[in-house]
Amino acid sequence: MTLDATAFDGRLVLPTDADWDEARVGRVFNGRRPNRQPDAVLIAASVDDVVAGVRLAKERGWTVAVRSGGHSWAAWSVREGGLLLDLGALNEITYDEQTHIASAGPATKGGEVLSPYLEERGRFFNGGHCPSVGIGGFLLQGGQGWNQRGWGWAAESVVAVDVVTADGELVRADAEQNSDLYWAARGAGPTFPGIVVRFHLATRPIFGSLAHTVHGYELADFTEVMTWMYQAHHRVPDNVEIVCVSTPVPLPDGTERRLLLVTALAFGDDRAHAVASLAEFATSPVLERAVFVQDAAVTHLSEQREQQELQNPEHWQYICDNAWIDGENTPEGIAAMVEGIRPLFTTNPTERGFAIWMSNAPMRDLPDMAFSMQTEAYVAAYTVYEDPDEYARNRAWVDQVFAHAEPVTAGQYLGDSDMTNRQLRFMAPENWARLQEIIATRDPEGRFHRYLAAAPERLNVNHWDIQDAAL
Repeated sequence: MTLDATAFDGRLVLPTDADWDEARVGRVFNGRRPNRQPDAVLIAASVDDVVAGVRLAKERGWTVAVRSGGHSWAAWSVREGGLLLDLGALNEITYDEQTHIASAGPATKGGEVLSPYLEERGRFFNGGHCPSVGIGGFLLQGGQGWNQRGWGWAAESVVAVDVVTADGELVRADAEQNSDLYWAARGAGPTFPGIVVRFHLATRPIFGSLAHTVHGYELADFTEVMTWMYQAHHRVPDNVEIVCVSTPVPLPDGTERRLLLVTALAFGDDRAHAVASLAEFATSPVLERAVFVQDAAVTHLSEQREQQELQNPEHWQYICDNAWIDGENTPEGIAAMVEGIRPLFTTNPTERGFAIWMSNAPMRDLPDMAFSMQTEAYVAAYTVYEDPDEYARNRAWVDQVFAHAEPVTAGQYLGDSDMTNRQLRFMAPENWARLQEIIATRDPEGRFHRYLAAAPERLNVNHWDIQDAAL
């Protein structure tokens, strides 16, 4: 069948076109681009293009991969063979003053575009921290956003999705209609059996004041600081986002060195509420040894977004991994968890690399949705570099430090994962089984790509459990 490139509002790009490589990987955030080659890339200009693209793929027997924002570290959207549907132009936003529901296309940048749009209307949605992250992949994998410990995962605020199915039909999915697709859209990630072309999101009133506490500690104090943090984070009010970061920090004397930052961002009703919410951080037993202390400083979302952009330079090369850390809330259990994650924070081989520990306590029950894997603390480590020759040593370091953390690892979060390298559990077993049934019903021909994984037959299982079972 001859491909008709004029049949779309957007553009169908083929491997013989001069700009093929730009269409294939130009919108991939990670500068470490894959060599995988699709058969074609459809740069969709409209929802009609998405419908037509899926129907074209069905006619030609192609699989379909989808790119929304391009932030997947492993570049899930770039697959071998089939059609890559690039949704970069689907970024329109609307807002209903009566229901307070915002509707947005999957390529809408949560921090750069959606958040300022809602702030102007006195509303807020806890999207991704990195401002250029598109909401599509972010929401499909659960949505680890601002203050999730208090406000929940961003996917919990999805009230409906508009989906192009494997047959090329456009349908609405919510709690009342096509509820199986609605359930799967909140956590299935890149194996979702459809293409979400619009998200409908419940928003919340904008907070009244934002206060930011930061302690900077030497890496030598890591064990003592994090032991206290594991004890203290249960006592912090749930309007406070708690993140500990290992990162290079510019100092007042003009030097820069890696420190462990304990950061707490309070979303207060007013200034007094925000300041009071941060009181627990004055109890740090290592406070007198801090390199610096910023106590409840006034800040704004725009300032926080700027800092996130500095932390995540676009088109540098990244290797990262992550883990849900779990253990007993006893002195022995805390000691094991702190030691398990210590190398992630103290031995990064790259100058701009960083690691994060994010509190998810107090734990609460999740709604009925595909996303179902969480513990009280999440960690991720990133190597950030420019020279491709540094790949081998950085890959080895990431593998080594997460192997060290395995005794206290419960699983992983899809968002920071690369399952071509390491496969862990990311969903409750019963949710995984339900998702497979939905996929079998909604996409029996395998129109949409599944997870990009080294061993697809061993998905959603911690790899050491497979090894132990084989002994």
